Parts: sequence; structure tokens; C-alpha cells
Amino acid sequence: MRNNSRWRAIKHWLQASGAEFWLPLPFVAIAFWFGTNTLMAQELRQPQLTETRLQADTQLKATVSINVLLINATVNRQQGVTQVEVETTEPILKRLELELPMTNINQIEAAIAQELQLSLQDVRQLVRYEIVE
Repeated sequence: MRNNSRWRAIKHWLQASGAEFWLPLPFVAIAFWFGTNTLMAQELRQPQLTETRLQADTQLKATVSINVLLINATVNRQQGVTQVEVETTEPILKRLELELPMTNINQIEAAIAQELQLSLQDVRQLVRYEIVE
């Protein structure tokens, strides 16, 4: 009889304190962890067949249409480079800077036209040169 009343007292205390819910919770968490760990290990052992492969050595080229106000080109003949500053009307891209490894005016204009996707005639109208000897 004493064991039976002691068991009832323990059961009543577990129900009243909420321990009846909280005591098995770590065991459920551990079982969940082992189950997900096993599933993850099985999934990672499976070979992944992919049809397309990622190429990390390619360059992404974005093209943006901009309205150009002015092109300033500083030609440094000693160093063999031309610094190009492009001023635009766009609020997001106010200024664009380029460095071209050339000093020939025709080559510079062609490179600017290609880079900005403008016609050669438009570039010639917008560009201002400063030549440094």
C-alpha cells in the first residue's frame, strides 16, 4: 500500500509541476538529432549528378545604357596609358573611369565607343583630350 501511495504522490507532483512534459523532452530532442543526423549522412553519401557545371573562370559583362554628358581623356604618352573620365546624367552612375593601354587617338576613340556602346561619331563629339608628354 505504501508503494502505491508513494507512486500516486510522485505522479501528482509530476502533473502539478509540469515535469511530466519537460522530463522526456531531452530524450525526444536527442532522438530527433540522431534521426536527422542519420538522414543527412545518407543524403551526403549519395552522388550528385549534375548536367551543367559551374564555370568560375568566366567574366560576366553587364551592359547598361547611360546618357553621357562629357568624356575627358588624359593621354600620358610617357607611360603609354590614357585615363578616361565619363560624366553621365544618371543619378546612380554620375562618373565612370577607364584606363586604356593606348595613346593613339583613333584607338582611344574606338575603345571608348566599344566600352560605352556609342557610335564613333558620338564619341568624337563628346571627348575632350589633355595630352601629357
